[in-house]
Amino acid sequence: MTPHVAVLFGFGINCDHETKAVFELVGATAERVHVNRFVTGDVSLDTYDILAVPGGFSFGDHLGSGRLLGNRMRFAMRDALRSFVDAGKPIIGICNGFQVLVKTGLLPGPDAGESPDFIQRASLTLNDSGRYEDRWVTLEFDPESPCIWTKGMTRMECPVRHGEGKFVMPTASDLDRLEANHQVTVRYVDPSTNLGGRANETVLPYPTSPNGSMRNIAGICDSTGLVFGLMPHPEAVYARWLHPNHTHPSSQPSGEALDGWEGEGLQIFRNAVDHVKATHRG
Repeated sequence: MTPHVAVLFGFGINCDHETKAVFELVGATAERVHVNRFVTGDVSLDTYDILAVPGGFSFGDHLGSGRLLGNRMRFAMRDALRSFVDAGKPIIGICNGFQVLVKTGLLPGPDAGESPDFIQRASLTLNDSGRYEDRWVTLEFDPESPCIWTKGMTRMECPVRHGEGKFVMPTASDLDRLEANHQVTVRYVDPSTNLGGRANETVLPYPTSPNGSMRNIAGICDSTGLVFGLMPHPEAVYARWLHPNHTHPSSQPSGEALDGWEGEGLQIFRNAVDHVKATHRG
């Protein structure tokens, strides 16, 4: 089967074309669907296998990044989103899409075994730098995370483009619980450190951490591993030549597809497509 992806657009979302393209590069069919078509019932979410909420500036970031689109989805698409997650279908939110999923309450979500309750448990707030950050960062993935999107991934370099990317939760125990469940899927790391080192609770200095996120969190998943959000833009590094150092002699081809010019970010989307195909075969 060929997985069918719904890529949201409208109201200031501006990374929908790129997100659609990367899913198609890894074997899915993708369709840009205006949010209002789901809200009005003109299109049914359950006809899709994957939902992607791309980056951008939904509703101009009025009242905070992702707040208005998050509320629109939280109330007008509540039943459809709950059914989608309960059916075991993957969802990704990138940058503004991550902010949206956090503010809908889909991330980090309730305890394992419970349906989405749409209670907001975290937030993404203003960068410590006090400004919009557009730069490349190094990410490291938790190999024990249940996240189906990051399976087999270790480290990658990826761009960030945001003004409100600082991940926060009310208490240290909230963060401890996320870490114990391996829902802290991806962190900002110093590229000079060894892979798989002890997770650093101390916020890394700027610009290694571009925003000052608690415990250097760059992305999280829900307890099922199906719903995933991250501030960096993996769709922006689908090809090696998109990296600013791609012509450096030390730059080596990565990935097995597209004659060696595949970028590291494409694997995130392939993982979800492969998961859906395996689920249907099973």
